[in-house]
Amino acid sequence: MQTVYLNGEFLPAEEARIPVLDRGFIFGDGVYEVIPSYSGRPFRLKQHLLRLDNSLSAIKLANPLTIARWSALVRRIVGLHPWQDQAIYLQVTRGVAKRDHAFPSTTVPTVFMMASQLSPPDRTLVSRGCACVSAIDNRWLRCDIKSTSLLGSVLMRQRAAEAGCLECIMFRDGYLSEASSSNVFVVHRGVISTPPNNHLVLPGTTSDVVMELARIAKIALVRREVSLDEVRAADEIWVTSATKEVLAVTRLDGKPVGKGKPGPVFKRIYALYQSYKRNVMRKS
Repeated sequence: MQTVYLNGEFLPAEEARIPVLDRGFIFGDGVYEVIPSYSGRPFRLKQHLLRLDNSLSAIKLANPLTIARWSALVRRIVGLHPWQDQAIYLQVTRGVAKRDHAFPSTTVPTVFMMASQLSPPDRTLVSRGCACVSAIDNRWLRCDIKSTSLLGSVLMRQRAAEAGCLECIMFRDGYLSEASSSNVFVVHRGVISTPPNNHLVLPGTTSDVVMELARIAKIALVRREVSLDEVRAADEIWVTSATKEVLAVTRLDGKPVGKGKPGPVFKRIYALYQSYKRNVMRKS
């Protein structure tokens, strides 16, 4: 049985109810976060909760809980489920009010949390890499907010699914932004590049780990604008996210990336990531 948390109460998922006038339902007026948990231990919990707080600040919604309270709730919901690895979904909306675009003067935020089983990327996918398609990034201009208004990303992800691909890598004005639910890295002549954090890119907690590991391993890495032509000519492309971890892209728009198989820089970073994950979980 799946247990969820809703507005101060843990209850069976099928019993959870949210009013139809909740602004999250009416306007998508809310934010969310996804936190992986391995062997019962939330991964990079503080960083995920700080990103949640940043998203709430960006939409002018006060965080309804302290970091300590969020941490306790995350650990509690992990403990209520039998899965060894889990994905914890948090969502905060502005709450229930009459339908009006402007913020209500008084409202109580809706706080929701659920856990689901998390399976690591398939070993075959890791060893062979994944296929992606590309598209013009036509979403809104505040992609740094982890908003529940995800229709733009949903349409991009569906574009990839219909092409039999894992992800859709997006470009805005001829430069790489991100994928529909992932950050993107490219490698050219051994140097890793990824777009700078700005309003067009969601800061990634997994991508932060990748960058930290690259610096520790003294692998050249730069944050800069990456052109469409550079991506198409890249030796390697990767996508990163909390649930995908780090995956090599070996085909883009039906054409091979580099030699058409995961490259040497990816293999090194992937091994470092797995080692880092094990060490962090051991110390938690």
